[in-house]
Amino acid sequence: MSETRYTDQHEWIRVEGDEGTIGITSHATEQLGDVVFVETPSVGKVLGKGDEAAVVESVKAASEVYAPVGGTVTAVNEALEDEPAKVNADPEGDGWFFKIKIADKAELEALMTGDKYQDFVKGL
Repeated sequence: MSETRYTDQHEWIRVEGDEGTIGITSHATEQLGDVVFVETPSVGKVLGKGDEAAVVESVKAASEVYAPVGGTVTAVNEALEDEPAKVNADPEGDGWFFKIKIADKAELEALMTGDKYQDFVKGL
C-alpha cells in the first residue's frame, strides 16, 4: 500500500516500502504555468532532507524541487526530458521527477497528509 505525503514547498512523495516517488503538486504547476524544462538529479546521488534535488522551469519562472526526505536517487523520469509538459498534464502521476531509497522513514512524519496539505493550500 502506498502513502502520499506533502511538503510546504509543494513537493509530494508517494511511499511504497522503502522507496519514494517524488514530484510537485497540482498547486505548484498552477503557480508555475506551462512547464518547459525539467532537470532531474543523477541516479545514485545522495540527498539530505531539504536538499535541492531538481529544477523545473516554466514560461513564468524557474523553481527548485527539494528532497522531502533524505536518501539515494534510484530512478529519474527520463520522459520529462522530451515531454516536460507531462508535469502539467499529470503532476501527481506521469509527471513524477525521481525516485529515492529512503534513508530514514521517520522523516516522513514531519510531512503533511493529503488532508493537511489541502488545508494548507486553502490558507495561501
